[in-house]
Amino acid sequence: MDAGFFRNGRKKNPDELEPMIISPILTEREPDSMIHQSSTVTGTLDTIAKSHWKSHHPVAGYTKRVSVIDANIIHTWVEVHAGGDIILDFMDSELLQLVLTESALLNSQFHILFDLAHVSSITFEYKQAITDLFFNWSPILGVVGFYNIADSMRIIVETFAAIAPETVCVILTETFEEAAAHTIAFKAGKHTHTEYCSEKKDADQALKKRFLEAIARISWLDMLDEQIAMPPPDHHYYLFFKAIDSLRSDLVARKAKKESELQLLKEDFEHRITQMVIKINAQTEVNKKSTRDMENEIAALTRRIASQDMELTKFAAIITDKKKRLLDLLDKLRSLEIEPDVKNDITNSCLYLINKGAIEKQADIELTKSDSLFLAALQKKFPDLSPRELRISLLVKLNYDTSEIAHSIGLSTRGMESIRYRMHKKLGLGKHQSIKSFLSELVIS
Repeated sequence: MDAGFFRNGRKKNPDELEPMIISPILTEREPDSMIHQSSTVTGTLDTIAKSHWKSHHPVAGYTKRVSVIDANIIHTWVEVHAGGDIILDFMDSELLQLVLTESALLNSQFHILFDLAHVSSITFEYKQAITDLFFNWSPILGVVGFYNIADSMRIIVETFAAIAPETVCVILTETFEEAAAHTIAFKAGKHTHTEYCSEKKDADQALKKRFLEAIARISWLDMLDEQIAMPPPDHHYYLFFKAIDSLRSDLVARKAKKESELQLLKEDFEHRITQMVIKINAQTEVNKKSTRDMENEIAALTRRIASQDMELTKFAAIITDKKKRLLDLLDKLRSLEIEPDVKNDITNSCLYLINKGAIEKQADIELTKSDSLFLAALQKKFPDLSPRELRISLLVKLNYDTSEIAHSIGLSTRGMESIRYRMHKKLGLGKHQSIKSFLSELVIS
């Protein structure tokens, strides 16, 4: 490409105004602001600078400051903290909003002058912020001027000029005086947009603007679907435009591929969520059924325990009545005049029956919660056990010996041994395993 296609600066227009000569004179001091008067070839301008019109950028190493010139020209510059050049990291939109609000310019036309002294580059975020300024504040935004432009910044600000809408006048000058003079002339109607901001350019300059505009649309505005106006195929810059258009097409394809991949990921994610919800719902139903079954089993066991409690209560009442009758009989026997040996035998038999009843009553005490849980667990694990075998198991757990258990259920010791043998087989115990040890381990588990 011809070096002139991206040459820096622009030619002087003979009709341009001479630069203003500004001599600030302090005229008045307010609590939070300072007003200066500036003498120029066009008259005297007021400049307002408030102490809080600033924004610190410690990471980037500068402070952004703002003043207002001639009522509606926003002037912004940077104060570098440690010397050298800096990179503008982000635009101070809130500071701009504050200045416009305090200057009553939110609904009025205003202009902005950027002093780019010590600025070697700007971030992508800042570039997008400038383009947002062009399109969001149009049409009340009039002139946007850049001056003190470093060589490294020249092509960037020229791209700003290329992408700006027709209602915004972008000017590039060497000094503040030139930028202010052109802005004042624009405000006075001496420079129209067509006369200065859209001045006549030769064919190469027009192509340059079109080329930079295409780059800005692709990079800053993400306008990949916007077609690029191409020069004729035989033009010497045609290949450059063809290359940028090819890049645009590749980016469109890449974006479409990325969106397709994201869509597939979204669908896969939604499918996984659906399957997970189905699994959770199914597990919830299983849990509900298990809960209902457990509740039914608990209810059945509760009813069975209540029935057994009633039987035990009746049995205890019978034992109590039997003991009372035996005591009455024993009292009558003591008053009888019979042979001592016979009397002693009968007395011992009565005492034996009374003690036997006490053991039976002790065995039929009210079941505790732990006893009920033990019986429920034992019956669930060994459903073939009969009610009597369950009762024997509980008495074994409560450390009753064989004779006490035999007396409790009305069996002889030999009959009790026979039942224990059958229980040994039902519980699946080994030859040398005892029922008591097994039941104790069951309680612990």
